[in-house]
Amino acid sequence: MKLMADKLVNQLSVVRHWLGKLLRSLKLPQPQKLKVSFVLSFCKRLFYYFRIWILMSKNSFMTVLSRKKILFLFLLGKILRFSFFTAFIYFLVLGAKGLSGYTKEQVVFFFLTFSLIDILSQFLFREVYRFRSLVVTGDLDLVLTKPVSTLFRVLMGGADVIDFITIPPLLFAVCYVGNLFQPSYLQIFLYILLFFDGFLVALAFHIAVLALGILTLEIDHSIMIYRDLVALGKLPIDIYREPLRGILTFIFPVAIMVSLPAKALMGLVSLQGVFLSLTSAVLTFFVSLRFWNFALKKYTSASS
Repeated sequence: MKLMADKLVNQLSVVRHWLGKLLRSLKLPQPQKLKVSFVLSFCKRLFYYFRIWILMSKNSFMTVLSRKKILFLFLLGKILRFSFFTAFIYFLVLGAKGLSGYTKEQVVFFFLTFSLIDILSQFLFREVYRFRSLVVTGDLDLVLTKPVSTLFRVLMGGADVIDFITIPPLLFAVCYVGNLFQPSYLQIFLYILLFFDGFLVALAFHIAVLALGILTLEIDHSIMIYRDLVALGKLPIDIYREPLRGILTFIFPVAIMVSLPAKALMGLVSLQGVFLSLTSAVLTFFVSLRFWNFALKKYTSASS
């Protein structure tokens, strides 16, 4: 038995030696060089799109800032709506001495997490609300001819200055209320991870809305349906009964998008739940990309 094992080892050494000579004779690029070149190419491409986004956002900001009265009214309305709803939740839970087992601080944190994800998605994906005019007027033809990803252009064609102003104080409120729970480093890490996971779900929803806009020319109704569904995540999903709770968890993953990040900071999520959440978000994102590619193939040019 020992002789057979030694013989097998010698044969494997010979095979490895000749394979090495063959690969060296082919002069294939080294894996390390491939990795470095790929990373450099990816970083250059990322910086290229970042510069384009900065340019488009600057144009969007200049357009909005030129109408200061309208900007002030919209900003005031958004602040008042946010303040009144936060006060409503606080006093509602205070009077009821809890909501589905959650304290008033926890319920407020659910709402703050929802607001941060919602405002960030509106800040980055504001161009979705203007997509219908591109399709109806035929200006989407011009976008398709540009050396830029069409999805990037119609999804992130310009940030919203109003949401840009409201993000810093909202982020401070999330940090302040979240610190009241005295979370561990693991809970903070899981919150950040699931927060980006929820943002990926929001991105998938917006891509699906764009695809529907090409197929049906209806953007306004689709985006309003999306906003109404996501608004159900202002409060913990646990307050809803079945089958609504199951729909908001598995069909329209609002629970993954909003509730799970807040629960993670409170230590109410298992590692199995984190894994399922990440898997579901990635799957939703890839399905939305396939749907977008399908819709783009069905697009009829204005010149045809």
